[in-house]
Amino acid sequence: MKRTKTRALVEGAILVALATALSYVKLFELPQGGSICIGMLPIFLYCIRWGWKDGFIASFAYGLLQLIFDGAYAWGPWSMLLDYLVAFAVLGVAGFFWKNRAGLFIGTVVGCICRFVIHFISGITIYRIYEPTEVLNHVYTNPYLYSAVYNGSYVLIDMILCLVIFAILYKPLNKYITAQDLA
Repeated sequence: MKRTKTRALVEGAILVALATALSYVKLFELPQGGSICIGMLPIFLYCIRWGWKDGFIASFAYGLLQLIFDGAYAWGPWSMLLDYLVAFAVLGVAGFFWKNRAGLFIGTVVGCICRFVIHFISGITIYRIYEPTEVLNHVYTNPYLYSAVYNGSYVLIDMILCLVIFAILYKPLNKYITAQDLA
């Protein structure tokens, strides 16, 4: 099958819908937003198959759907922008690694790091109103440390889950992950 814009659009819509559905399967949800789930899996797969341009569009669409349907735990428009639209749109950086043999794994790590950075910035600028606060039975008075621990606690676990699932699925789905079906 050929690489066509119609195919990219249809596949993007399906994988964004799948990512949105998977985001409802939450293993754990934190009290001030953030959860452990595997919703990013289809987004990373799409980014690796279609590259960064289409990847950023799909990632932004996923972030918009998260904002609309996930309850939008936010403190105003800046929080909505950072914690949903930008934080999920940056997952599209995974598309920069689409020609790399280990691109799926590198892209997943880089995408999760970028997402963490956006949530971290949001935490130190917007959510510092909560300080001092308690996370994991420790009281934090430093907004930088609090944001790193709070946001890192779920983004790191999400990343590890995605990497483990991709490692399990890599061999059986290699043709699709490496986009050989599009050649």
